[in-house]
Amino acid sequence: MQVTETLNEGLKRGYNIIVKASDLDDKVNEKLMEAAPEIEMKGFRKGKVPMALLKKQFGTRLLGEAMQESIDGAMAKHFEDSGDRPAMQPKVEMTNEDWKEGDDVEVAMSYEALPEIPEVDVAKIKLEKLVVKADGTAVDEALGNLAETAVDFADRKKTAKAKKADQVVIDFLGKVDGEAFDGGAAEDFPLVLGSGQFIPGFEDQLIGVKTGDEKAVEVTFPEDYGNTELAGKAAVFDVTVKAVKEPKAAEIDDELAKKYGADDLAALKAQITERLEAEYSGAARAIMKRGLLDALDEVVKFDLPPSLVEAEASQIAHQLWHEENPDVEGHDHGEIEATDAHNKLAERRVRLGLLLAEVGQKAEVEVSDAEMTQAVMTQARQYPGQEREFFEFVQQNPQMRQQIQAPIFEDKVVDHLFEQVKVSEKEVSKDDLQKAVEKLEEE
Repeated sequence: MQVTETLNEGLKRGYNIIVKASDLDDKVNEKLMEAAPEIEMKGFRKGKVPMALLKKQFGTRLLGEAMQESIDGAMAKHFEDSGDRPAMQPKVEMTNEDWKEGDDVEVAMSYEALPEIPEVDVAKIKLEKLVVKADGTAVDEALGNLAETAVDFADRKKTAKAKKADQVVIDFLGKVDGEAFDGGAAEDFPLVLGSGQFIPGFEDQLIGVKTGDEKAVEVTFPEDYGNTELAGKAAVFDVTVKAVKEPKAAEIDDELAKKYGADDLAALKAQITERLEAEYSGAARAIMKRGLLDALDEVVKFDLPPSLVEAEASQIAHQLWHEENPDVEGHDHGEIEATDAHNKLAERRVRLGLLLAEVGQKAEVEVSDAEMTQAVMTQARQYPGQEREFFEFVQQNPQMRQQIQAPIFEDKVVDHLFEQVKVSEKEVSKDDLQKAVEKLEEE
């Protein structure tokens, strides 16, 4: 086998690989000899089929396998000897198009090599960590929100008319063509007007009713209603209003705390304080991570594989286009060209991605099976009722596993770097932290 360099320009590499016909023939014979003891053919005992007959019967197929194995082997040896790491899958083309059995095989291989990543003295990088304490005002605000969520309803005066967001307690009986239907009746049913719990038009017709009122509510079931016997049909509901109640925020007391699984109000406040400070800490970490990446982007420069930058820029342009055109769900649209801004952002992402990958590899950072399982479980919750199918999809899809693993790996590398940089803490208000987060999102 012969490998000759044809291109070495920047990160671009090109090689011509020649696999001798005699080497291919030897490999085919070797494969036939390995398989011969188990081959049976009419007129011959098992393992006694002549080699010439075996070669005539199976030689062409085995020749294809031998060619592929030889080329793969030559590529693997080249990368082992050269130390090159291809940025993307190498392009491999057979150059002697008029090849016939008995000829040498000539192949052209080209790729872009990953660059050498320079060492970075991260100890010289200085970062500021914003620290926010959960004060009484923030805790009280969170308690108020919980009280509104745990809303109670109090009786209005009997003469009061029901408003949107009020709760009406009703008896009802539904009929289609004058006949009652299954599931169309209930007593003492609490219905919040505007909740969308009933079919369209039902709740709107109860706005303005009073306690003791009787009303015939006329509606039409949607065409896509789950019960096909009712879908698209007109119905009349005889409704009796037994009570009209107004929403009132729950009292902030031990009873509210128990609704949220705490022993008492003091325990609930402690839980809220812990949750708020965890949220503040997460926001502060995101700001500090951006500071770290900005600092690395400033001090680390190296050549980038054009193919990686081009692919990243294309992906950025495509993603931003869909964000600006949310009505287009599929990919049935014209070509989206990357702009200079997209290319600049792509260069940053590729540079930092290669740098973090190198740092992580040298530091032997790994994503554990437990971390991957937890991440998959978190994503699976977005598909209620289909968690099993999602797990199976991830298990069978290496690209999906890589998409889930990549951000976990990146965050672990960032945490590794945080341990080496100089970090100073600065206590700020919640509003200052919020402004810093907003500024981060604008950039």
